[in-house]
Amino acid sequence: MRSTLSRALSSLALVAVAALGAGCSDDTTSTAAASPTTSAATIDPSTQDPGHRRLNQLVGEWRGDKSTYVAGGTPDKPLRTEIVSRWQWIAETGNNFLREVATGDFGDRPYYRQGTLGYSPTDNRYEWSTVDSVTPMMMTYKGAKDSGGSDTEITVLGEFTDPGVLGERFVGKTIPMRTTIRLESADRVVMELYFTPPGEAEMIADRVILTRK
Repeated sequence: MRSTLSRALSSLALVAVAALGAGCSDDTTSTAAASPTTSAATIDPSTQDPGHRRLNQLVGEWRGDKSTYVAGGTPDKPLRTEIVSRWQWIAETGNNFLREVATGDFGDRPYYRQGTLGYSPTDNRYEWSTVDSVTPMMMTYKGAKDSGGSDTEITVLGEFTDPGVLGERFVGKTIPMRTTIRLESADRVVMELYFTPPGEAEMIADRVILTRK
């Protein structure tokens, strides 16, 4: 019975961490969104506040090296895959939000994820949320108030109910999350996801190194 439960949790965990991590595979037919998008070239940066202007650096198409350190991966031997990440401004929001569309495979399953990244001038913080094809929950993150001033790093916080990503003893537990987006240069961005299991130190769960195509 325990062996059967372990196999089921392992399969569920592999699917769940795909939903939590950042990235997508190279599937150009899946990038068309129902709503119009706007490239950075059509936006006048002088009309943007500093927080939104900073996000122009993400717009475009990126090749990514994705490493997963949980649900089958370890700190010494992460699961590795090559991905593609595509970002565009959402015109219907007045270009206040960026959309990332993620498609591809994780393990033996097809995968789709859509993420929305925005900046709240009132709170001076970034906000990030995702929905996907495999996890029946919305992953939502918010930065601390007045945390949005850095030109090089975006940090947002959230939590999720663990379906088995961190093993049987954490199933059903609330796991705090931290996502960082480091804007290292015009051609390189590093996205990292961290978990803090109850009673344990924060650990890295997923890292994506993006290189502009």
